[in-house]
Amino acid sequence: MSRKYFGTDGVRGKVGEFPITPDFTLKLGWAAGTVMAASGTKEVIIGKDTRLSGYMLESAMEAGFCAAGVNVALTGPLPTPAIAYLTSTFRADAGVVISASHNPYYDNGIKFFSNTGTKLTDEQELEIERLLVSAIEEGAMACVASDKLGKVRRINDAAGRYIEFCKGTFPNTLSLNGLKIVVDSAHGAAYHIAKNVYRELGAEVISINDKPDGININEHCGATHMDSLQTAVMIHEADLGIALDGDADRLMMVDSKGQVVDGDALLYLLAKSAQQRGEKVSGVIGTLMSNLGFEQALGNLGIPFKRAKVGDRYVVELLKETGWRLGGENSGHLLMLDFTTTGDAIVASLQVLRALLESGSGLVDAITELVMFPQVLINVRLNGDAAVALSHPSVSDAVATAETALGTDGRVLLRKSGTEPLIRVMVEAKDAVKANQYAELIAGAVRAVFPA
Repeated sequence: MSRKYFGTDGVRGKVGEFPITPDFTLKLGWAAGTVMAASGTKEVIIGKDTRLSGYMLESAMEAGFCAAGVNVALTGPLPTPAIAYLTSTFRADAGVVISASHNPYYDNGIKFFSNTGTKLTDEQELEIERLLVSAIEEGAMACVASDKLGKVRRINDAAGRYIEFCKGTFPNTLSLNGLKIVVDSAHGAAYHIAKNVYRELGAEVISINDKPDGININEHCGATHMDSLQTAVMIHEADLGIALDGDADRLMMVDSKGQVVDGDALLYLLAKSAQQRGEKVSGVIGTLMSNLGFEQALGNLGIPFKRAKVGDRYVVELLKETGWRLGGENSGHLLMLDFTTTGDAIVASLQVLRALLESGSGLVDAITELVMFPQVLINVRLNGDAAVALSHPSVSDAVATAETALGTDGRVLLRKSGTEPLIRVMVEAKDAVKANQYAELIAGAVRAVFPA
């Protein structure tokens, strides 16, 4: 059975439109609870970000689990990685996060974690899909007997527990004393957590975008909109800036001069720092979107590199397959399996700070040898089948022309969007002019397949 509702990271969409509705969420909670209860699940932890719709979806999800006979523990607003951590440390059987990550407030989503803090298996998701389809299309949703219904409780110290966990990943021999840091929480799930982690480790913290009102999450702030952080770092003459997204699993940073440092550069710094400490870095996992300059810089350190499909789920899968411990995406999802089971922006930032303290360098100075290739991305909207466009001879010819011209000094990637009728054309090259020239060539060929 193929997935009908689950994407690469759970279920996501616009609130009030199927599937992000109370009715669907109730049935999803019931289906997930039924599958989990059949394998012995007794309790799940449910967390959320700061979206107004989180209250509605949390209540519906809670009711669905209770109807399936599963107990529920609520955390309130908390980062996605915190739910993964608490699911494991509380010995709960599963965790649920209600969040649309970096998306605007009017979107929301639901994703699940196993009792080890990892994403559910394909087999579990497919079985949940099967029951969900039956509940939606056939009305086949049954409630357990009244004396078997799940109970609900609230974890009142969830934030404090997670703060202590984050601090515990930072070496006791180091301190953030003397550092001035600007922290942008994107009015999201870490608004009451991130600033306290850095302060309790000794830093002077200027906290911005930490007043969620239910609809300002990610609004011109956070890891996807770096302008306000860059400005704040310059105004406050800070040593650096840290930007999280709405559910705090994505990290971007800014140096003292306002220069943005993305996920690829941060991942390179983490790998280089670990190697300099004498730790074995068996390899690093990136994605199809990871910069070629990043890959070549790792090669110069003698560190192997492999690419996964776009999505932190696929990075984790390849990390497990290879046995490597470090991976991530240029968007800022950074995976360090020695510390966490999923992307965690706060923990990742602490490891970056550790690297800077150990090297005595500023953020950009620590990676001066890393030269990123200019990257051009063009989204081509289609009015036809993406598969036809991707396999069309004229598109193949354009790609071949670009790849021949660029050689080892560039890279071409075409991929279908998973959420919109788009083909994403990406070209990167040492020469920015060539990157733009060949991206336009290929995008033109794609457009010509289905002329308006």
